[in-house]
Amino acid sequence: MKLIIREARIIDPKSPFDNKIVDILIEDDCIAKIGTGLANPENIEELKLENLHLSQGWFDSSVSLGEPGFEDRETIANGLKVAGKSGFTAIALQPNSFPVIDNQSQILFVKNKANGSATQLYPIGALTKGSEGKDLAELFDMKNAGAVAFGDYNKSQDNANMLKIALQYVQDFDGLVIAFPQDEKIKGNGVVNEGAVSTRLGLKGIPNLAEELQIARNLFLLEYTGGKMHIPTVSTAKSVQMIREAKAKGLQVTASATVHHLVFTDEKLEEFDSRHKVSPPLRTDIDRKALIEGVIDGTIDMITTDHNPIDIEHKKMEFDLAKNGTIGLETAFGALMTVLPLETIIEKLTAGKATFGIESSPIMEGTKANFSLFNPEGKKTFTTASILSKSKNSAFLGMKLRGKTYGIINQGQLLIAE
Repeated sequence: MKLIIREARIIDPKSPFDNKIVDILIEDDCIAKIGTGLANPENIEELKLENLHLSQGWFDSSVSLGEPGFEDRETIANGLKVAGKSGFTAIALQPNSFPVIDNQSQILFVKNKANGSATQLYPIGALTKGSEGKDLAELFDMKNAGAVAFGDYNKSQDNANMLKIALQYVQDFDGLVIAFPQDEKIKGNGVVNEGAVSTRLGLKGIPNLAEELQIARNLFLLEYTGGKMHIPTVSTAKSVQMIREAKAKGLQVTASATVHHLVFTDEKLEEFDSRHKVSPPLRTDIDRKALIEGVIDGTIDMITTDHNPIDIEHKKMEFDLAKNGTIGLETAFGALMTVLPLETIIEKLTAGKATFGIESSPIMEGTKANFSLFNPEGKKTFTTASILSKSKNSAFLGMKLRGKTYGIINQGQLLIAE
């Protein structure tokens, strides 16, 4: 690959060119030269886009794609294209396919499916066999095959001893355990956040306590065992505070928050639209503001889309029966630009790489060309026509987004959204 990027503003605090407008020469998947007014005697391809900004490639720590088993929801090939056109150079794939990704062969299958894509795929292996919570899966074998972490997607580990053993076991090979926080007995038959909105709508509520009790227990276990734990999709103010205190004690814990929890509250449920039925549920504005504070002060390490395509038969139905989940790759940047500063967004979309053991490097000469391309200016209403995913279950339909993503440069490829 040979390419000159013209007049791009670099957003990368670790780069000597941070916030400077420069030209970048890419040769053989690496940055050959950075400067202004670079000559082009060989007449190689040039890329010039309106108000072009670029950063280190974005990483999404929680993406579901369906394949294998649910290809009607999304395939790996199309899902990776969607991610790339949305600005993501890498994703962590959740194991909630059919069969569940709980062994070495399944890890290798999804990795092979991603070969040749501009967006890199890093599989998460199931923590327990079949994600059923009964027996530990083949963690060491999956690690050797390329798994970057272990967790049962949107399923909490009710057996505290099982989680304790997992945290102890993975330390032998520097593994990362993902512990989704939701006490199923307290959740019960709840479908939305427990509060004024659920009472007004007559829907069964899920109290904040369901998340907070599980986080408290899991942090106690982590303090006892040592090791590394990631708490995904945190949604309540008290959860943020407990994680903040755990970090102050020196525990190796990281956390993520979703785009939709940073942008929306349970007030969005007034129309009984199942597109806004997610797990954990949308909470109150007090919780939303606490999440934003946690993002800004570093308590929450990364932002995820928790992209989860659901077929129309399981989503467009009675609210109580509809499956949880929203797609979010296409809208991540534009939605975040409505609630957070640009520099914070870029930091939180790139910081997850370190947690999941994925290499990254500052934007400077001699390093790999791994860029997300975007324009922070402009506004656009997100419509069905804007959806690139096979499934259309977006909670962001009708939202006015700020900025736009152009695409990515990665793996020696330029992928630009139409």
